[in-house]
Amino acid sequence: MSRIETTFANLKVQGRKALIPYVTAGFPFADVTPELMHAFVAGGADVIELGVPFSDPSADGPVIQKAGDKAMAAGVGMVQVLAMVRVFRTTDNTTPVVLMGYANPVERYNQIHNRHNGQSAFVLDAAQAGVDGVLIVDYPPEECEEFAAELKSHGLDLIFLLAPTSTDERMQQVARVASGYVYYVSLKGVTGSGALDTGAVEAMLPRIRQFVSVPVGVGFGIRDAATARTIGKVADAVVIGSKIIQLIDEQARDQVAPVAQNFLREIRTALDS
Repeated sequence: MSRIETTFANLKVQGRKALIPYVTAGFPFADVTPELMHAFVAGGADVIELGVPFSDPSADGPVIQKAGDKAMAAGVGMVQVLAMVRVFRTTDNTTPVVLMGYANPVERYNQIHNRHNGQSAFVLDAAQAGVDGVLIVDYPPEECEEFAAELKSHGLDLIFLLAPTSTDERMQQVARVASGYVYYVSLKGVTGSGALDTGAVEAMLPRIRQFVSVPVGVGFGIRDAATARTIGKVADAVVIGSKIIQLIDEQARDQVAPVAQNFLREIRTALDS
């Protein structure tokens, strides 16, 4: 079992739901990410999603776009993100880490770090760094069987997004290649947009589970403990990103980790109550 599968299996036995915080790697300071990841764990995180900065993040709203711009201005790219995971792994060998981003940085990494044996440099280096899963927003599931198999052979899960507009056919395509968990985008539009309709989420999850056997996490629009608790009653995981970015933005360097940890502790308490 992968670290992600093990985590969800353990939570299921305990009757608990996964808390999955997201942060853009290298934000708000280029060197703070490993420390922030440990603060996430101390606050109750079960899985960490680490955003790979990219210049054209089509699914991200202004909050996460700004975070990515700031990280890139500080020189953070895929090489630096993998280095951050390696640092985190020196003292945490159990918390799953998922890289979330876009195809371009992955393909660019493969071009620059070409391996003569034909294997993907990104997959090899991500596995060696201690990455557990990959969510590439603009990789369609029908074109990912080879990529999913290569990831799986190195112990990594391939995670996909589903949305309110996803058809039964799309869910079936995702179900064929997804592992670890799927991420249900509970709002139409970009990250951080609109108000979450918890009733619509509750109605959608049984439909997703008709096709998808892996756990279902829900994100986009979860901004407080009350909403997290409501979503946690029907989902297997709660994903929080934009709100964390907003909370740590403009914080002094030594306050970034404590602020994030305290916020997640509130969410964890709500999920467990």
